[in-house]
Amino acid sequence: MAQQGKVTAHRMADGAEIDVYHVKPKAGRRGGLVLIQEIFGLTDHIREQCDVYAAEGYEVLAPALYDREAPGLQAPYSPEGIAMAIKIAREQHPFDLSIADTQSCIEMLRSAGPVFITGYCYGGSVTYAAAARCAGLSAASGYYGSMVPRLAAEAPRCPTILHFGKQDSGIPLDSIEAFKLARPEVEVYLYDAGHGFNSDRRADYDSVSAGLAFQRTLALFRAHGG
Repeated sequence: MAQQGKVTAHRMADGAEIDVYHVKPKAGRRGGLVLIQEIFGLTDHIREQCDVYAAEGYEVLAPALYDREAPGLQAPYSPEGIAMAIKIAREQHPFDLSIADTQSCIEMLRSAGPVFITGYCYGGSVTYAAAARCAGLSAASGYYGSMVPRLAAEAPRCPTILHFGKQDSGIPLDSIEAFKLARPEVEVYLYDAGHGFNSDRRADYDSVSAGLAFQRTLALFRAHGG
């Protein structure tokens, strides 16, 4: 699939320049969207997701969060690629830096109207933390972020929904249920799928679940200014 946007370097709050994939809607701008990567980097799949949202009227920015540690990273979906990406996320790249980069992207978009956020896997965790910590977001939709249950003490500052797979071995259902009890204002959706169900590059891809989560995300954004 031909990409609709382009990757350019943008300066973040700490002075570092990282790549950001930027795609504008062809007509009828509904708002801005910050789209946060999986652990694998700013991959073709992530750029395709940006294009999908641009087709719905959103101006999208997707920052390459690991550019400081691994410039241009597009890790493969192999056990070796997963291990490499996890090592960057857990040992080399501070989570707070991802939140700061997210805020920088929000600032790039917010003068033109409402700004929303979505993200997958690692990006799902960033999405929820950004909803709680960042200024300027109108709504958030996070996908299967493994850190989300541990962030239950943090209340989102904007309307937020979350998507999890019932068969996700890395995010126990009891931890999701505990999160729901702690944060009843957050709409949590469970799907008959595993981790990564939104990505057609992964074995757990489930088109029905992915389509339903996408429609719920669009409905959320449209209900809050987009």
